[in-house]
Amino acid sequence: MANQSIIVFLLLHTLIATTSAFAPSLSNNAVRTVDRTSNSLIFSSGDAEWEGENPEKAGRNPDKPELPELKGDYNWDEKFGDDPDWITENVPGKIVLSDLEIAAQATALTQLEDKFKKVRLQGEYDDARILGWTGQAETFNGRFAMFFLVVGLLTEYWTGVTIPGQVEEMLRVGGFIGVDF
Repeated sequence: MANQSIIVFLLLHTLIATTSAFAPSLSNNAVRTVDRTSNSLIFSSGDAEWEGENPEKAGRNPDKPELPELKGDYNWDEKFGDDPDWITENVPGKIVLSDLEIAAQATALTQLEDKFKKVRLQGEYDDARILGWTGQAETFNGRFAMFFLVVGLLTEYWTGVTIPGQVEEMLRVGGFIGVDF
């Protein structure tokens, strides 16, 4: 009885230890609190606010503070322009291409898309085929051949009848050879 209670205790301890690994932990360095009056999240680090920003306005839309900050048209260059690591030239999304370069890229992408579409359609067609020279048929054929070769070899080992002798016996039992009418 004592062994069972120890096992139950260890199982419960293991369960609690592993499930707590998936739960978010709150530390003193980053505390998340919710202001119930405005339904906005206030993030603070200990007693100090993040980088001097107003915590009620941090990550909020300036026109509608109840909504999150706008994505997409937001001017990141204005926000991080003073940072020496922030690059503004030769950014892939901001490179200006001529119409000829854009047309060449579009043509190359269309050709690549057509190539992979053909490969995908051929694969779907091959997977849908049941009869004929398909990869699935070849796989089944190889598996059956190896299975029955092993069965024939084991039968020869146990009975002493060779594989051609086993085939002959099977044909005789089946009535294909040696039938006297």
